[in-house]
Amino acid sequence: MKFLDVKTDYAFKKVFGSKENKDILISFLNAIIDFGDKKIEDLEIIDPYNIPMLKGMKDTYVDVKAKLSDKSKVIIEMQVLPHEGFEKRILYNAAKNYSQQLDAGDRYELLNPIIALTIVDFVMFEDTDKVITYFKLIEKEEFINYSDDIELIFIELPKFNKNITECKTIKDKWIYFIKNAGSLEFIPKNLDKEIRKALEIVNEANLTKEELEIQHKRKEFIMIQKSAIEKAKKEGLKEGLQEGLKEGLKEGKKEGLKEGEKKAKIEMAKGMLKDNMPIEMIEKYTSLTKEEIKSLKNG
Repeated sequence: MKFLDVKTDYAFKKVFGSKENKDILISFLNAIIDFGDKKIEDLEIIDPYNIPMLKGMKDTYVDVKAKLSDKSKVIIEMQVLPHEGFEKRILYNAAKNYSQQLDAGDRYELLNPIIALTIVDFVMFEDTDKVITYFKLIEKEEFINYSDDIELIFIELPKFNKNITECKTIKDKWIYFIKNAGSLEFIPKNLDKEIRKALEIVNEANLTKEELEIQHKRKEFIMIQKSAIEKAKKEGLKEGLQEGLKEGLKEGKKEGLKEGEKKAKIEMAKGMLKDNMPIEMIEKYTSLTKEEIKSLKNG
């Protein structure tokens, strides 16, 4: 058996964004999010997946949105590559979804909670070994709860190192599924029925040629972006930081280091341009302006 890599946008959306299989999303959210005694029994998937929409995707993340029975909304995002400003984008997206609930003149008590659940294929918080981290508004010193209306949850896949026999809880089994589905050769026996169903959905034997082609192109696209970024980082940091350090030591000023960081980003952008990456993506990963990137391209 061969299964799709669930970390890619098409497979992720197909598993968790399908109206016909919303029992899978319900099981996943109940496993990851602490709802107390009020488990999700039903939800509405907003903007479900469809093949034409996914064909036009030119980014390395995808999200699934669901409205729960209590009218709160959960935004589930899979992000395979880090980029500058990523943490701010997650917070901005949650705040935007929270504020857009009201029209002019509406009462604030009509606002419903927003939960942003982000799964990342890289390490975000190096100061902790926790696979899942939960954030909400609390008082800084005495940890008094201010509000549960905006909650951020992160799952860092590289920190999850359990094999299937070590996965005893449904939470562990879901994380194992997301991280390892693409490398499995059979369906493990100790998985819950919803996870087994999810594996059947991404079983290549059950997919059309069109679906397989889309998945393989998306995986190839992400691998190219990842290798291009790593290559550009190594070359840019090596050349730019070395020059900046020399200038900084020579001048004895912080400006030298800042100049080195700037040159590192420029070198990184040059490498990404050589690999024909879109200007919007280069802007995201280097924080250079579109005008600066265009001048490098034209120069």
